[in-house]
Amino acid sequence: MGRIIHFEIHVDNMERAKNFYEAVFEWSFEDYSEYAGMPYLGAITGDDQYPGINGALMQRQGPSPAEGQSVNSAVCTLGVSNYDETEAKILANGGKVAMPKYALPGMAWQGYFLDTENNIFGLHQPD
Repeated sequence: MGRIIHFEIHVDNMERAKNFYEAVFEWSFEDYSEYAGMPYLGAITGDDQYPGINGALMQRQGPSPAEGQSVNSAVCTLGVSNYDETEAKILANGGKVAMPKYALPGMAWQGYFLDTENNIFGLHQPD
């Protein structure tokens, strides 16, 4: 085994992060704070009939990453059908470009962004 089954995005401002992921990726959330003993929102990322996993927004327990800091944890990459449209939503909702869109020849368009909490994530649009 060892397959990834869940992810957690550490955030400084739960409401701001929730609003970002709802607006950009249309995720929905369920409050699991009572079970976790801290602010914790379960993220439903899509329909179970398609590949993917669900995760959560979790209250950050230390300082947030500084802009320009190297990655010190796993990076989630989200599959999208329209890279440019999704990038526009990210920027309109407070996200920033971390690494501009580039071609993976014969495979996809790829790029990286920072969310409102300075967490890096990738976008991937298959050819």
